[in-house]
Amino acid sequence: MFSRIREDIDVVMKMDPAAHSRFEVFLTYAGLHAVWLYRIAHRCYRFRWFTFARAISQLGRFLTGIEIHPGAVIGRGLFIDHGMGVVIGETAVVGDYVVLYQGVTLGGTGKEKGKRHPTIGSHVLIATGAKVLGSLTVGDYAKIGAGSVVLRSVPPNATVVGIPARVVMLDGRRVDELDQVNLPDVVDETCMALQERIEALEKRVAEIGDRVSQTSGGGNDGNVYSAL
Repeated sequence: MFSRIREDIDVVMKMDPAAHSRFEVFLTYAGLHAVWLYRIAHRCYRFRWFTFARAISQLGRFLTGIEIHPGAVIGRGLFIDHGMGVVIGETAVVGDYVVLYQGVTLGGTGKEKGKRHPTIGSHVLIATGAKVLGSLTVGDYAKIGAGSVVLRSVPPNATVVGIPARVVMLDGRRVDELDQVNLPDVVDETCMALQERIEALEKRVAEIGDRVSQTSGGGNDGNVYSAL
C-alpha cells in the first residue's frame, strides 16, 4: 500500500510543474485523495459490501468534488489534475498512468446495459471538460482535446477533438486541419454557407432580370418564362 502511495506521489511530481514537494502533494492534492478513497471503496465493492463502498465513494465526492464509482477498475498511476467535476462510471476501465483534467466524464449514454462505460488504455491524456460516453475503447497513448465529446472508439496514438470528436492526428501525422485549440465553430460554418448561398441566388436573380429585360423589353410573359 505504501509503495503505491509513493508511486502516486512520484507521478504527480513528474507531471505537475506546480508541485513543489512530496509533502505538499500528499497533503493538498484532491485528485490523489479521491484515488486513495476509491481504492478502499473498490476493495469493499469486490467483497460485495456495496452500500459501504458507495458511502466511501460519496465521502470522496464530498471532500474532493471527484466522483469515482467503486465498481470502476483503475490501473496504476492515475493522475487527476485539479479534478473538480470529474466523474468515472461503474463499468469504466482505466489503464495505467492516465491523466485526467477537471470536468472529465467517463460516462454512459443511458442506452446500454452491462458494460456501458468506456475502456481507457494506458498513458492516455483526457483534457479539460472532455466527455467520453458509452462502451467504447480509447487506445494507448491517445489524447482527447478539451471540451470534446467522444462517442466512438479512438485508435492508439491518436489525437481527437471536436463535437463529436474526430481524429486529427494519428501516429504523429496530421490527418485533418483541426487542432486542439482551433476547434470548428459549427454555427459560424453554417452562417457562412448560408451567406454564400444567398449571394449565389442574388447573382442568379440579377442574371435572369437582365435576360428578361433584353429579350422582352419588360412586356412579354412568354419571354419571361423562356428566360427562367
